[in-house]
Amino acid sequence: MNEFEMNRRQALIASGLGTLSLGMPGMVMGSDKVDASGNAVASEKSCIFVLLCGGPSHLDTWDMKPEAPVEYRGPYMPIATKVPGMQINEMHTELAKLTDQFTLINSMSHPGAISNHFDAMHNLLSGQSNKRVQQGLPNEQPYLGSYVAKHKPSKRNFVSNAWLIKCVGPPVFCAPNIGIGGYLGSAYAPVFVGSANNHPAMKGFKPPEIYNPYDEQRFEERKSLLRGLESSSLDKDQSVKDWSDLREKTYEALTRAEGRKAFEMDSEPVKVRERYGMHPLGQNLLLARRMVQSGVRFVTVNGWTGQAEHDKKGPPSSSWDMHGGNMGMGNAFGNGSYGMGFCLPRLDQALSALLSDLKKSGMLENTLVVVTGEFGRTPHVLKQDPPGRQHWPRCFSSIIAGAGIAGGNVYGKSNKYGQYPTKNPVRPEELAATIYHALDIPINDPQDPTGILRELTTGKPIMELFG
Repeated sequence: MNEFEMNRRQALIASGLGTLSLGMPGMVMGSDKVDASGNAVASEKSCIFVLLCGGPSHLDTWDMKPEAPVEYRGPYMPIATKVPGMQINEMHTELAKLTDQFTLINSMSHPGAISNHFDAMHNLLSGQSNKRVQQGLPNEQPYLGSYVAKHKPSKRNFVSNAWLIKCVGPPVFCAPNIGIGGYLGSAYAPVFVGSANNHPAMKGFKPPEIYNPYDEQRFEERKSLLRGLESSSLDKDQSVKDWSDLREKTYEALTRAEGRKAFEMDSEPVKVRERYGMHPLGQNLLLARRMVQSGVRFVTVNGWTGQAEHDKKGPPSSSWDMHGGNMGMGNAFGNGSYGMGFCLPRLDQALSALLSDLKKSGMLENTLVVVTGEFGRTPHVLKQDPPGRQHWPRCFSSIIAGAGIAGGNVYGKSNKYGQYPTKNPVRPEELAATIYHALDIPINDPQDPTGILRELTTGKPIMELFG
């Protein structure tokens, strides 16, 4: 180890910034802009990725089949929307007014028909097929947020990649690399925010400890010590100059209160909070918007809608795993915690508020919004009491909006029963490539920190989605 490396390590320890800027999840910083008053300027693109854990039924949400027999179409009817010919579930009364702002993809599909949460979610979040897992080989592929944190790190916030409410309960709902950053390392893993017992719809919601105010006196003492170490003998070394630049960026990020203020939910007008909905999904989408405003580049939001007052079943991670009676989850078309009658109105309320908010503030131009499950549900309703649907990876639907995505479109098509795509199938690879393209991340630059050439994804961006 050379002299610079030894001093660099000493400097990290002395400043107390080593684990914060280089080793802790999500804490990587780049360059961003602020205006003359020091306020954030949304010069870089960000993404809010709403993961509807469990896999919502495409036939009961955005790819309805009203002409199919009732055992396929289910009990709901579609409604007309702002875009002629574009129909969605009758409970999406607010989203129906905003269809000109987003594109529906009704031809999502997993190669190999992966039908378990664990592997399907890995495919979706990594933008890669599951071939290595099928072969029994380790898959070190980082997830979308980790790549974004690497290529588009934030300077205004010491978190670039965040996840609002980590999947909890059975491990089947957590993909393998969610918390580790894959081969990119822990610095690019997400910072997890909140839990079932600590989320922004609750009074006394507490942000992660990393956002706690720093001790100013101790911080200044460490800064002085660090400067002394740097100036002792290596002040002419270019590598030390580079480290000094990094240190200053770290200081700036730590001393900015912007990231902490994102969690001050009470500063939002009551009407705004109520518009999103005073439930976990609504307030997490509002928090996601506030975190993007504070400089976080990629925010994954668990699509948990909360638990119905009369139905406390189920872990807070899988609202959309609507199997029905065969797994003790109640009626998939009812008003329980695992029921469309409970979940769809909350999704409609929260997502429409987010899209409206982003559009009104001008943020939609630079904020990509993706809403999807890890797969869909069986086209046929299970013959059981109460009814439900099983996993179905061959065909499902997603919503994508903002950051250059054209609104008012339906991309892809499934057959008359929603069993498989018949036009423009979209694999997780294509979805990932489209996300990277929208965020200005070069998918043809696959070199990781170890110097090994790896592919971000084998997919190509779907250019037809862009306006």
